[in-house]
Amino acid sequence: MLAQAFALSEAGRDAEALLIVNQLAGQGDPDALFTLGDVHWRGTVVPRNLARALELFRQAAEAGNEMAKRAYTNLLANGFAGRRDWPGALKRLAAEARGDRRRAQMLALIRRMDLTPEGDPRSLPQRRTLSESPQVGLFPRLLSTGECDHLVAVAESDFAPSMVHGIDSPDYLDPVRTSDGAAIHALIEDPAIHALNRRLAAAAGVTVEQAEPLLILRYRPGDQYRNHFDFLPGAENQRLVTALVYLNEGYDGGETAFVKTDLKVKGRKGDAIIFVNITADRRADPMAEHAGRPVTRGVKLLASLWMRERRYLP
Repeated sequence: MLAQAFALSEAGRDAEALLIVNQLAGQGDPDALFTLGDVHWRGTVVPRNLARALELFRQAAEAGNEMAKRAYTNLLANGFAGRRDWPGALKRLAAEARGDRRRAQMLALIRRMDLTPEGDPRSLPQRRTLSESPQVGLFPRLLSTGECDHLVAVAESDFAPSMVHGIDSPDYLDPVRTSDGAAIHALIEDPAIHALNRRLAAAAGVTVEQAEPLLILRYRPGDQYRNHFDFLPGAENQRLVTALVYLNEGYDGGETAFVKTDLKVKGRKGDAIIFVNITADRRADPMAEHAGRPVTRGVKLLASLWMRERRYLP
């Protein structure tokens, strides 16, 4: 019956499909519960309702759906759709790790981190000032080699051509930006990645709730991001700071260049730079214009986290 619902949805008969899914979910079918949770999460057939989606994922997990188990643990860890429960998420992750190699690797990464009971970093590398104008700081080895590799592994299957943010329109392809990107949205932001996001936010001096989804970028030979600002014209909740983490080495070119100055950065694996995008009066800092120079050999991998002035929710 669930396959029938999927076929009806493919044929544009969403109301009939939803009726079947609701019927099966009411009977406790784990796959139907997960599907219904996904429907409420995406908000494509019904109005988006994250709290309802979270509850359905919980029910699907308890009924035995493996994807729901992972999704619910992730959401408990990051608190995106409800109350955050870091200790509860770690307890669930430990149970999942007994039968899942990837979850076991996540748990091992977390156990090597120096975290508070709520998952925040106890300490950070010493910040090195690279520039006062624009304000750019370097945090050497902010991420470990294993943490960098984990981010790349999670993103690998989701890479797609990078888009440029549309101010009054959907994001769009533009030759100013040639790379591939994968957003680590809340459902796949596992506990290890959430702990890394909290570390990046702490280094930037903001809370993780101000961050957009972490973006993993892949630049092949010839790829680049031409001169641009991360500032968003007209945004009420402006991009305050940007964090960039270099996830690999062994490529040529690809420097992060601040085009109004002589500053060019090409970090080692795990190094992070954090820079401020706006002035005190909330205007775009003209000195923060920057570019990702063309890669001339090899592949460059980068993590980008934009952090807003206030709490951010998509």
